[in-house]
Amino acid sequence: MTIASLQLGVGVIYALFAWAAPDMRSAPSITFDDVKAMVPVAFCAMMAHCASVFAMSAGAVSFGQIVKAAEPAFAAVLSQFVYGKPISKAKWLCLIPVIGGVIIASLKELDFAVSALIAACSANLFAAFKGNENKKLMETKGLKDRLGTVGNQFAVTQIMAFIMSLPLLYLTEGSKWGEFRETLSTNSVVKNNFLYSGLFFYGYNELATMTIKKTNAITQSVANTAKRVIVIIGVALVMGESLPAQKLVGSAICIGGVMLYSIIDDLMKK
Repeated sequence: MTIASLQLGVGVIYALFAWAAPDMRSAPSITFDDVKAMVPVAFCAMMAHCASVFAMSAGAVSFGQIVKAAEPAFAAVLSQFVYGKPISKAKWLCLIPVIGGVIIASLKELDFAVSALIAACSANLFAAFKGNENKKLMETKGLKDRLGTVGNQFAVTQIMAFIMSLPLLYLTEGSKWGEFRETLSTNSVVKNNFLYSGLFFYGYNELATMTIKKTNAITQSVANTAKRVIVIIGVALVMGESLPAQKLVGSAICIGGVMLYSIIDDLMKK
């Protein structure tokens, strides 16, 4: 929780710097009502990030990424039944290999952890809510003009998410703050990695928010899943995690389902 919260904090520093630096990015002129309207997306962003970090620490990183590859299924269900944006039957069918691939890759998983599975699924749920809430903000008249840019929308969301994470940090790991500060001051690897990961997290999610503006929450989730094949294999190689044939086959089926999902409607029209 400490790492997750401070990663958000690194992004806050970057966002404030971007507003303060000359000719880099104009600060938004939002109202208190605008801030209240952004609370749901900020809360979901904070919970999605914290749950993702917990999933990565509770089990194998590759396993957590495999489960998170099922995010389009969560986004589709929410869009259909909560936000009133139905998807085609063909797309629903494409979710079968997406979820099936996750199941195949998870069977006989040597590093399987129930806590990692629950955390990754929770991250999927909050990420799906975040995507849909982000899209709503982009379509809100007045608010989008006061924010100015999608980059500003994400920056404000990041700042609010960081503030919301602080009470959780205090309640769960406040007693270990001194120990963490000592580790941070004596271990350059921990310090550098959390700084770099915070910056990469900010840049990646700002681009993801821009993707939502040009498409929709489900498409963004699908694109998010497509990158996981690189993450799964790359992380497994770097961290020396097991990559048996079954995990690779499951990952391939999942990613194949994602690819089919992205083009199925166009194929059906032809």
